[in-house]
Amino acid sequence: MTVTSSTLERLLAAANASDIDRLHQLTALCALVGPLCQLVHTLQRERGASSIVLGSRGQRFITRYQTHVADSQTAEAALHAALEHWMTAPGEAAHEVHARDPRLLRRLADAVNEAEALARLRARVEQQQVTADEATRLYNRTIGTLLSVVFEVADTASDADITRVLVSLFHFIQGKELAGQERACGALGFTLGHFDEPHRHTLQTLIDTQNDCFETFTEFADETLQTRWAALMEHPALTTLNHLRSLALTDAALPDELTAPGEQWYALATQRIDAMKALEDQLVEALHQSCREALERAHQRNIDSVTTGAEPMSPSAGTHTTPSAEQAMARHFDRSLLELVQAQNSRLQQLSDELADTRKTLRERKLIERAKGLLMAQQHIDEDSAYRLMRKTAMDQSQPLVAVARAMIELADR
Repeated sequence: MTVTSSTLERLLAAANASDIDRLHQLTALCALVGPLCQLVHTLQRERGASSIVLGSRGQRFITRYQTHVADSQTAEAALHAALEHWMTAPGEAAHEVHARDPRLLRRLADAVNEAEALARLRARVEQQQVTADEATRLYNRTIGTLLSVVFEVADTASDADITRVLVSLFHFIQGKELAGQERACGALGFTLGHFDEPHRHTLQTLIDTQNDCFETFTEFADETLQTRWAALMEHPALTTLNHLRSLALTDAALPDELTAPGEQWYALATQRIDAMKALEDQLVEALHQSCREALERAHQRNIDSVTTGAEPMSPSAGTHTTPSAEQAMARHFDRSLLELVQAQNSRLQQLSDELADTRKTLRERKLIERAKGLLMAQQHIDEDSAYRLMRKTAMDQSQPLVAVARAMIELADR
């Protein structure tokens, strides 16, 4: 088939126009990343504070918790405003919403739904109607849904530079989220005055997996961000925080001389995470800058093609008008990065779910064992008889065995 130069120029011009259109859509979409990250940050603080509130049975940190809730509500309103603008703004930023990726739209709908459900969780925290572990799990789910939107944004990127910034950003905020979960886990253990085996295991896993995320971030970050990260790793709070980490991970009672260790841990972890937030903001700005530069390059190609009669090039092209093997490999590499992000996100979510299930199972088992011991002492019966009696009570009342055990323990503690 013979293709005329006029047909080739029109095809390439149409391709460049399509690239510009996609870049406008991506630029508008990336404007949501900042508000998303800000809401995640405020929810991370709120989650950590809830661990102290619930661990102290409402005796400590309630005012701080309420302050963080107010901050999160402000961040929620900002995200809603950004979403409204993204959906309805006139001009170049407002491309057809129904032409967007339906998976992305569903992720956004899930994120909005999760954020709106927080009111019930907050009421339960203040009324002491939820355990610290369960509250953390629910906060984790909401934050995880918000972070999944950032992955979907990365999945829509086609420009190599933008993809690399998004992959770097995603791993950083995933690591920061794991650091936030570590803050919540540590706050609970230090507030209670001890760490049981499930919480020690969770703490160690969170430390290890966040380090994995930060290693991937540094692989794809530019030199400026790598230097800033290296400086952050020298943050003074880390020395004391690492000391508290070692105390928490040791299978021994916490030293008696620790003064308000839950609040101390929370304050040190917060200093570290707030320093991460400053770097996260720089990553978000780098993302916006990459979008602006990609758009400028695409527009310049159009101008050059009109003024010189040259064929417009695709965004990833160098000096050639047809894709080279190097460009094809670059595109494959970008897809591999996204697959890495997706696999890691799935692995971390699965890990979080498994840890939550393990903690729940072990804690329920301890409650049942304790209740069984109380029954043996009160009724002067052996272990098997106590267990059968608890099972029968649970069946008669149509309640889980752990609910019967919890009721027995609460009655005995009065």
